[in-house]
Amino acid sequence: MKQYQAILYDLDGTVLNTLDMNMIPLMRIIEEETKEHWTYEEVLKFASYPGMKVMEELGINNKEETYARWVRYVNEYEAGATLYDGFEQVFEALDQHMIQAVVSAKTIEQYQIDFVSKGLDRYMKTAVLADDTQKHKPDPEPLLECLKRLQVEAKDAIYIGDALSDYLAAQNANIDFGYATWGSVSKDGIDHPDLIIHRPLELLQLLDHKK
Repeated sequence: MKQYQAILYDLDGTVLNTLDMNMIPLMRIIEEETKEHWTYEEVLKFASYPGMKVMEELGINNKEETYARWVRYVNEYEAGATLYDGFEQVFEALDQHMIQAVVSAKTIEQYQIDFVSKGLDRYMKTAVLADDTQKHKPDPEPLLECLKRLQVEAKDAIYIGDALSDYLAAQNANIDFGYATWGSVSKDGIDHPDLIIHRPLELLQLLDHKK
């Protein structure tokens, strides 16, 4: 197992199970804006898209206002975001051995609600979020910004994500990619990940070289 100084995490679909809380409100938004009734399976194609990209794909006229309403519906969704089983153990185990950080398309408000409110930010050295960069995944800018903040070279980091945009961003930043299969909607295009993980606790294998 390659030795890494830093592990960077995507959040939605990787650390946090946010699928229902994002997709069900999106179905509501689509109906309000287009009068069309989309099924859950139909909206799943947007599961890995950044929010504003979804608005563009749907051809929404008032993108900013509609996206803000979608965020409000998401925040009001009763079940909320839940942590995938095993991550608290992973964060705690890696905490003394590797730098941990977040690179996510979430807004700061969503990050506060879904992650900080659970006290999980205490494990993270930094978080690069939607408003921190001009460009977004699959562009490498968010990952490169994170490396800059951490003062870590690309060869010494691994990015854990569930979506094609995560994989491409890692490739474009020359960072190794760990494919989190448990929250992935589609593996299309994720052809050669450096690591494939089927459950969060498997990330503890990154500590093998430390023993």
